[in-house]
Amino acid sequence: MKVLVVEDQRRLGQFLKKGLSEQSYTTTWVQTCAEARDALCETHYDGIILDLGLPDGDGLELLREWRKSGFNEPVLILSARDTVQDRVKGLDIGADDYLPKPFSLEELLARIRSLLRRKASSKEPVLEHRGVRLDLLTRSVTQNGVPVELTTREFALLEVFMNNPGRVLPRTLICEKIWESHYDVDTNLLDVYMSKLRAKLEGDAGKPLFKTVRGVGYQFL
Repeated sequence: MKVLVVEDQRRLGQFLKKGLSEQSYTTTWVQTCAEARDALCETHYDGIILDLGLPDGDGLELLREWRKSGFNEPVLILSARDTVQDRVKGLDIGADDYLPKPFSLEELLARIRSLLRRKASSKEPVLEHRGVRLDLLTRSVTQNGVPVELTTREFALLEVFMNNPGRVLPRTLICEKIWESHYDVDTNLLDVYMSKLRAKLEGDAGKPLFKTVRGVGYQFL
């Protein structure tokens, strides 16, 4: 799942990105309102961690703007503003949770998991196709009942296909969903990950699971 961190403090931003990435989240870190707007225009995010005191604006106004535009994904405010009034205002504007600084990484991760579980509960938390079972809550994969160990990127890649069985997916669309920015992805990198995913899933399959559509992308058969 993709998480956007909006935090202007470099040390904290790097800490958050590292902590989330180690928990298998694809994490983008930006430091300003302008960069946050650009990030949301460029790709989809499953959740946002938002600081309020940003160098080029107020995070609350940014949140208000997002909600008015129809962005409905979970937003966790992470701020040194910790009065009851601050929390009430943030939640009323549209935040899903509010965690004051200083904080523990363990609590932050627990809150993120909770928010994403709530989001996932409105969708099917388990995806199944041709013997492959992907559990979004436990972040696990089995094939015909046998556990399959996948890396973070491989899991994200398989999730994209499991949500679109039978559909031919363009290379750019796939890259947008599993990398921070498809502009930064080497043209051969997707092929490398597809080769790894195929090796883990097609070795025991009676027939190929994936089809390469030359000049377009890939299809989960």
